[in-house]
Amino acid sequence: MTDITIDPPLRWGILSTAAIAADHVVPALQAADGHDVVAVGSRDLARATAWAHEHGIAIAHGSYDDLLADPRVEAIYNPLPNRLHVDWSIAALEAGKHVLCEKPLGLDTADARRLVDAAANHSGLVVMEAFMYRFHPQWIAARELVRNGRIGELSTIQTFFSYFNVDPSNVRNDATIGGGALLDIGCYPISQARFLFDDEPERVLGLIARDPSFGTDRITSAILDFGNGRSATFTVSTQLHGHQRAQIVGTTGRIEVDIPVNSPKDRPTKLTVVADDQETEVLSFGPVDQYTCQADAFGAAIRSAQPAPTPLDDAIANMTVVDAVFASAASGGWCAV
Repeated sequence: MTDITIDPPLRWGILSTAAIAADHVVPALQAADGHDVVAVGSRDLARATAWAHEHGIAIAHGSYDDLLADPRVEAIYNPLPNRLHVDWSIAALEAGKHVLCEKPLGLDTADARRLVDAAANHSGLVVMEAFMYRFHPQWIAARELVRNGRIGELSTIQTFFSYFNVDPSNVRNDATIGGGALLDIGCYPISQARFLFDDEPERVLGLIARDPSFGTDRITSAILDFGNGRSATFTVSTQLHGHQRAQIVGTTGRIEVDIPVNSPKDRPTKLTVVADDQETEVLSFGPVDQYTCQADAFGAAIRSAQPAPTPLDDAIANMTVVDAVFASAASGGWCAV
């Protein structure tokens, strides 16, 4: 008789009742094998209890500390406002929990390094920044197409990503806790460019328009110079008509990504590949929940005692570029990375 060992589900605790957890991450975990959302923590017990009931979670805690102290929880998902990512992720590590922390890892590189240093002191725990797009089949395919020379030599990437939100109570419009376009969504085209070039930019040029009331960057554009004529450009905004698109262009072709970030889980997504020597090809993927793909990769690393699929060094590199875009916009000139 063959002895088959099946890993138990990874037991998750959700740190706060954030919308991204309710709308995306918790449903993705609950719909997948190998994951069990056992608890949620909020600063308000009544809110935690109502949220847990609404989302079919058995345990509600009236403080973040109580959630971290719960022995039934193995892994923490941290979707707190950006200003709280590092401190509460460190607290989770000190409580012996694995951590999946929403992007960006911190407010800036120095802030993010505090979490990296803490993680080094808890080598048995897996910590990862939650860039879910990296685990979607369309981005895995796009990277392979680039690596295999399907569009010749990758030369430039152009990305646009926007939404419209002027709610003063929304955390994305609060500059004191890390709101604004660059930290919220500008980190995506930066990460995607680094992912495809498999390299780091040498310098950046940034342009920022700030909201006069919120003080947040409401429109941010940047050029990332990867050297040897290679570049990535992007515009992101919290106050423009909602739209997203990415163009990946090489010397002999291009790849169009219709929905580069918020890929829907209920319908297919597609890449359009246009190459000089071939007919246009449309590659379809899904439906697939990229949040489930991310959780599965994260959980597999935990169960196999392997490093996180996206290392924290990558998070630091991405934050370094974000910092450079802010610095460039402030100085009005190019900023070295």
